Amino acid sequence: MAGQGTAKRGTGKRGTAVSIRFLLADDEHLIRGALVALLALEDDLTLVAEAASGDEALAMARKQRPDVAALDLQMPGLDGIAVAEALRDEVPECKVVIVTGHGRPGHLRRALSAGVRGFLPKTVPADTLADVIRTVHGGGRYVDPELAADAISSGDSPLSAREADILELAADGTSVEEIATRLALAPGTVRNHLSSAGQKLGAANRHETVQLARRHGWI
Repeated sequence: MAGQGTAKRGTGKRGTAVSIRFLLADDEHLIRGALVALLALEDDLTLVAEAASGDEALAMARKQRPDVAALDLQMPGLDGIAVAEALRDEVPECKVVIVTGHGRPGHLRRALSAGVRGFLPKTVPADTLADVIRTVHGGGRYVDPELAADAISSGDSPLSAREADILELAADGTSVEEIATRLALAPGTVRNHLSSAGQKLGAANRHETVQLARRHGWI
């Protein structure tokens, strides 16, 4: 359940007294719960809040003002990068790490433009995430090497972030109504985004739009 965590202080990995206050946001409750439990074993990390949506993550960050926010990329309402953009203006001391199961090149470029300091896939172990939190808190950056290589080779995408999100769901055969529910959008808005994406790629239908976007590495 989303809400405020319990703070703790300890000794850092290098033996220095430190406590990095972090927020964790992921709409998948099992994943979020597992990460909370594993990161609690790190004596220099302090969970100050957890959230199940982008809007909730932004609200909790405004209230708790964490040192680092570890955000899922795709969440109901605001996505992780939109939250990062808001935090850059409203809580500039908070560094942002994006953790994603959908690491498209366009996402990485947009994340870096939003000031995100870390970008990594959900397949990494919890101790790697902990190290990335420490790295960005210390002023460094971390981008998963494979995602970085894909971004370099794919070229610029003409698709907006929302169009890419919708096409990725459509590629799995998800109906317009289900896409709308999962992304908290109106069905008409989903159809408009699908139509816009098809026009940008010169595709005749949704299936061809998905094929072209995948061929170029944009979804």
